[in-house]
Amino acid sequence: MSPAQTPKPLLRAARTANSVAFALQGFFLAVVLTELPQQRDRFGLTDTLIVVSVVLVSILAGAGSVTAERLALRWSSRTALRIGMLLIAGTGVLIAFAPNKIVLLIMLSLYGVAVGIVDAGTNMQAVFIQHGYGRFILSSFYAAWSAGAITGALFVSVCEEFDVSLRAALLIAAGVVLLTALAAGPRLLGTGDAEAGPAETDSHGSVPTRLFLAFGVVVALVFAIDFSVGNWSALYLTDELLASSSTAALALAAYQGASLLGRLTGDLWVRRFGPRTVVLAAGAVGTAGLVVVVAAPGPAVAIVGFLIAGIGLPVIAPLAFSEAGQLTSGRGLDALIARLNLFNYAGTLVGGAVIGAVAGVANPRVGYGLSLVFAATLIGFARVFHTRNATGTTVRPAQGHVSLDQ
Repeated sequence: MSPAQTPKPLLRAARTANSVAFALQGFFLAVVLTELPQQRDRFGLTDTLIVVSVVLVSILAGAGSVTAERLALRWSSRTALRIGMLLIAGTGVLIAFAPNKIVLLIMLSLYGVAVGIVDAGTNMQAVFIQHGYGRFILSSFYAAWSAGAITGALFVSVCEEFDVSLRAALLIAAGVVLLTALAAGPRLLGTGDAEAGPAETDSHGSVPTRLFLAFGVVVALVFAIDFSVGNWSALYLTDELLASSSTAALALAAYQGASLLGRLTGDLWVRRFGPRTVVLAAGAVGTAGLVVVVAAPGPAVAIVGFLIAGIGLPVIAPLAFSEAGQLTSGRGLDALIARLNLFNYAGTLVGGAVIGAVAGVANPRVGYGLSLVFAATLIGFARVFHTRNATGTTVRPAQGHVSLDQ
């Protein structure tokens, strides 16, 4: 059975289950990252070692994405995703019981592999589910991730407020992931509803390389900006704009809150105006927001800039996966999405390492100048996305408009 023939109740159940998986991924990632200061105090980690551990998670997440491709080709994207969720819960428990910093780094490495498997698996499922619906719904999955990340950060805040130990907080979070994933997993689309359908086997191997790379660059640029906000916004406000620590934390909160709003409404905008127009608008809004950030004379203006950027930029990544999902189908789609997901981690490395290095050598304002260049570049990539004709149906750009060297 192809996704287009999948019964609607099954599709709705799969959409809910995959949204839960996206939310759990965001939730536990936020818990792990926001607990890093406590891990630093517990094991005497240096700031450099913390940065190295975050980069290590990103690198090994790429290995996890490749692993997800193998698992999906061997069994199904559902199996890959369920294995990844179990690994996240399992590594969460191991992180909680890590006796020293060496074991902690090893467990964080294993967690990075699990992150990559889940990232790839959720995106595979999302594209197959979208095929079944026959309309753009992918942004709503990313909204679930944002909601999960916000919940994870609030969970850690509550645990800190009530003096819940680091180990207990991690075990509770891992338990939530395990029990919820076990309940949601069987509702995901299996091979009979996704990869193995007869309509899903014709186009394998026919993906235009330049178009795939264009979507990959878009994903990398978006996540580079996203990661730069997560890692360097507080530093920018405290060091460059002389904000207090509590005020500096509002920059990421504004960005994530706006991101959630943008992703909740993203499906509607895409269906109404088409992917190309939305990418143009989102890129322009994101660029405008980062102009405000770079030019900000004080913390309040910078926070407004991060909020504006958050409304636009996070909408673009799900659109890139959606567009790439129309290049092939079936088992070929599993492989395509897993490989496109690798650009996610290339972007996080750029956002964490390159922009961070520029900020360190010069200052954070210059670092965000580089993020601004990335956002402006995204506007130019809008032409590789679909447009709409007069009747509102989606049409593919002419072949002459998709090659980046033309």
